[in-house]
Amino acid sequence: MRTISDTLARTTRLKPGKAEPVHPRSRLLTLTDFGSNPGGLKAKYYLPKSLAKKPALVVVLHGCTQIPADYDAGSGWSKMADEHGFALLYPQQLRDNNGNLCFNWFLPDDFGREKGEALSIRQMIAAMVSRHKLASERIYVTGLSAGGAMANVVLATYPEVFAGGAIIAGLPYATASTVSEAFDRMRGHGIPQARELRTILRAASGHTGPWPTLSVWHGTNDGTVSEANARAIVEQWRGAHGLGSTPDVTETVDGQARNVWKGIDGRDRIALYSIRDMGHGLPLDVASGYGKSGPYMLDVGISSTAHIAHSWGLTRKPARRRQNRSAAKPPSVRVTPADRPFSLGEKIRTVIGYALRTTRLKP
Repeated sequence: MRTISDTLARTTRLKPGKAEPVHPRSRLLTLTDFGSNPGGLKAKYYLPKSLAKKPALVVVLHGCTQIPADYDAGSGWSKMADEHGFALLYPQQLRDNNGNLCFNWFLPDDFGREKGEALSIRQMIAAMVSRHKLASERIYVTGLSAGGAMANVVLATYPEVFAGGAIIAGLPYATASTVSEAFDRMRGHGIPQARELRTILRAASGHTGPWPTLSVWHGTNDGTVSEANARAIVEQWRGAHGLGSTPDVTETVDGQARNVWKGIDGRDRIALYSIRDMGHGLPLDVASGYGKSGPYMLDVGISSTAHIAHSWGLTRKPARRRQNRSAAKPPSVRVTPADRPFSLGEKIRTVIGYALRTTRLKP
């Protein structure tokens, strides 16, 4: 097992290049003048030609090396927004804040309420709701990897803002405050026990409820962010919702395992999707018509975008694959040369390692 010093040495030698874009031209507009912006972030947004009555807002947080346009093209969120009339907000990390465009989910000055990047995102949301007359009770957030961890940050620090969240290959809130701790947590080492996780969450805002609903998505073969983090996120939020340790529903959805914890009213509160054999990335079903394969965008036969949107009431039903599928045989994960352990896995670890090593502390 590599030590932190080993990893840092490797990242020093193997500085990654820029991520290749996967979009022909961005559909996104720039959001300006949204507040004091203590986190020094930029913001993009998307409004479909026709907004629904009481339009929802979905906040989407990209992963390391990505920019909003890449993430939108790969995930298919703006296409779904066109069809169902909701708005999108894409906070954008800058290299001045983080060497490889990772949100700083592990820096105390960025993961606290009324601080840094968390407050910047809150200010963006307020500007979008005010300027475009969006429904303040229909605000949701999702993110991948470092973006998933930052989605958990804003859910924890501003739970009164969000009706729901979806964390993809992310980490529990406020369990790392240094670079070395961030590496450890990503590997699944040193994650606090359930009681401490819940105490950390409750201390983030002083909120008394109701709490946002949550779905957690993670690949069982993720070599970059250990699957133990997905279970820890569930434990952290299960306490806030007052849910039991055993899921109320265990089922297979589009060939993948889904565990659901329900509230006393019978509504889904937390859902955990375990994507069999998937590495580090966003689960897609390209055949559904939403998203396309690319770096960290993995066509594994289940559309996280469609299922997440449906769980939030943004669509009438989740998209299904366009071709016939045998119910008895789950879809297999499509492995390309770039997905094999010693290429994609090592590349992602190198990228994130370099990003953490070059993170710049804000004054």
